[in-house]
Amino acid sequence: MRFVSDGYAAARIEPIARSAGVSTATLYTFFPSKVALFEAVIETAAKDFYDRVGPLLNTEAPDRSILTDYLIRYTEFLSDSFVRKMFRLIVAERPRFNTQAVDFFDRGRGDIAHTLIAMFETMSANGLIKTEKPSWAVSQLLGMIEHPVLLLPLASGKDPIQARSARAIAEDAVETFWARYGA
Repeated sequence: MRFVSDGYAAARIEPIARSAGVSTATLYTFFPSKVALFEAVIETAAKDFYDRVGPLLNTEAPDRSILTDYLIRYTEFLSDSFVRKMFRLIVAERPRFNTQAVDFFDRGRGDIAHTLIAMFETMSANGLIKTEKPSWAVSQLLGMIEHPVLLLPLASGKDPIQARSARAIAEDAVETFWARYGA
């Protein structure tokens, strides 16, 4: 992906079209500008996450195993090298695409948080957990995942070799969460 490898400013439409196996004119038929193409790339990255976690959202009775599965998929998504490169790119291009960057982060994080809040409310009503403020519990849980998997790599500018797998990070976060909030 040229945007990831070259950055937005240096990415040119002609090589992108060649990589896609189409003419520049054909590419412009689908994406009238480089901005539109970049926005489509961002939207595709967001859709990829929803495809990964979507099947978990259709449960009416979430429990610890469903929470763990959801967080493993979320952690695996954030651990993906391409996804981290996309996050870096969006952060780097925020001055140019502030509205899209804010929407990407707020919508993604908001959707994840709202899903977890709903899970926690159901789990609390079912007597599985005890939490007065589900939103606080969600922030704590997501922080245990996002800090080592996303924030540190973004801050360092490189993908560190993980001492723990995405699965282990998610499972440890759930274990810590359950120790605090489990009924």
